[in-house]
Amino acid sequence: MQANYFKYQLQFKQASGTSRGILTYKDTWFIQIEDGSFRGIGECGMFKGLSIDDRTDFESKLTWTCENIDLGLHTLLDNLIEFPSIQFGLEMAFQSIKQKKMFELFPSDFTKGQDSIPINGLIWMGDKSYMKQQIKDKLAAGFSCIKLKIGAINFDKELELIKSIRNEFDAQTIEIRVDANGAFKPYEALEKLKRLSDYKLHSIEQPIQQGQLQEMAQLCAETPLPIALDEELIGVFSVTNKDLLLQTIKPQYIILKPTLIGGFKGSQEWIDLAESKNIGWWVTSALESNIGLNAIAQWTYTLKSQLPQGLGTGGLFTNNIQAPLAVESGQLFYDLKTKWNLKF
Repeated sequence: MQANYFKYQLQFKQASGTSRGILTYKDTWFIQIEDGSFRGIGECGMFKGLSIDDRTDFESKLTWTCENIDLGLHTLLDNLIEFPSIQFGLEMAFQSIKQKKMFELFPSDFTKGQDSIPINGLIWMGDKSYMKQQIKDKLAAGFSCIKLKIGAINFDKELELIKSIRNEFDAQTIEIRVDANGAFKPYEALEKLKRLSDYKLHSIEQPIQQGQLQEMAQLCAETPLPIALDEELIGVFSVTNKDLLLQTIKPQYIILKPTLIGGFKGSQEWIDLAESKNIGWWVTSALESNIGLNAIAQWTYTLKSQLPQGLGTGGLFTNNIQAPLAVESGQLFYDLKTKWNLKF
């Protein structure tokens, strides 16, 4: 068995705003494994400024992984506990070798093109007119659930934007999720949640920055609006610590980004713990290329969640890998008429 990796820079079609700044490109890394005549590929989509494995030794750890590929998946995962994106890339690559198909990792009605996954339409941060145009586009495209990233412009203007949606579409017609990416200060968060709750939102992701466990626990206990943990899950490795975090905070939801929390295995641990505590969950991609998105979508379909998932980011890049993933009427599906076009 042999392995190698290489870096790839994804270019955004349009500069995209987050609470961490404006993104014009995103680096990602692909790991390839050859086992006889079969080749597997996985994406290690480390997210600079967010991933716990955004470290100076990231690429040297990728080199070590390739040099030690014969240790096998389970041993490698144990040795890469602090590098969740490499864990996920390995899971993808080994799964494709196991299936003897590079891209059909989890055969299902989804990969046969016979069923689809409901997803939310993502509204990127920007000025009010830009965000409003995105909302119009998503509604015209048939989405029944939209997710707004908030925290970049004036809060009152964001409330006006949400109010304008609610004036036109009630909660039964359009489900609205918001993601603050930790933008609120603990002392102001509850008041802002109360104001947001006037508009019958589904939930808010990560209202305050991660690592403030007692403040977040108090918010979750008092909130009029369901809270979903996102960044809070990053860097929590052991099942014991995952269980402790959920017991302490008692959130209404958790959001699973496999690239950031240890791939399929790490995400499944969170799901099992959440379900034992009646905590809801959904899966979200983290600006991976279509190779990573494909793996996340196929795995997510097998979980049979009824909630809209956060998987619609494949169209953001000018140089994404052509893939049979398509979005129509708020659903992600496999378009068998479109073939993979892997140029490396």
